[in-house]
Amino acid sequence: MRKAARLFEIIQILRLARKPVTGAEMAEALEVTVRSIYRDIAALQAMRVPIEGGRGIGYILRPGFDLPPLMFSIEETEAIAVALALLSRTGDAELKAAAGRVNQKITAAVPEPLRLAFRSQALHAWGTIAPSPAGIDLALVRRAIRDEQKLELDYRDELGRATERTIRPVALIYYSETANIVAWCELRQAIRNFRADRVEHCEAVDAYFPGDGNRLRELWVSGWQTPPTAA
Repeated sequence: MRKAARLFEIIQILRLARKPVTGAEMAEALEVTVRSIYRDIAALQAMRVPIEGGRGIGYILRPGFDLPPLMFSIEETEAIAVALALLSRTGDAELKAAAGRVNQKITAAVPEPLRLAFRSQALHAWGTIAPSPAGIDLALVRRAIRDEQKLELDYRDELGRATERTIRPVALIYYSETANIVAWCELRQAIRNFRADRVEHCEAVDAYFPGDGNRLRELWVSGWQTPPTAA
């Protein structure tokens, strides 16, 4: 987690807390060291964020401090509630957990009666839930897309043929039955679609394609008029 995102998360944790939160509790929630939390708290206090407390006793956010308000209409709030519910059907465990946190943050930030859209449980998303793929972590794929980092796959196509691929992932498409990774395949030297449920193993490699992601996405979009090519 980047430092800017971590600082925001610390503020959110303290905003939602009903009692002092220790550095160890925040470190566990954010999967960083306690020392990192102490440095982040000091950085926030230097930016005049009114955090009070100390090591061993916990921290609180003094009343009166808030982030810029979220201004949503009833319809926009309901759209967010449905979109968050749909994430539970993707098979992406990290996105599902993130959706729960988004729900909590928006509920805490928006005024009544907008909170009712999140609390009433009147809006639901039903249907097939895609299973989490066994051979690949979709969170790893999303990070590789953001960081423009190459991935190595052990892949088995629809005919059962096994290949090893080095890919440059540029997009992730969530279908009801599985997720598809859109990537530049270095073996085929072309854009290919890889079904996540056919990946037997995946790992990030210490190789990147900085600045090339947008070009590859444009190449992918330009081919939408023709049927997508399988891996």
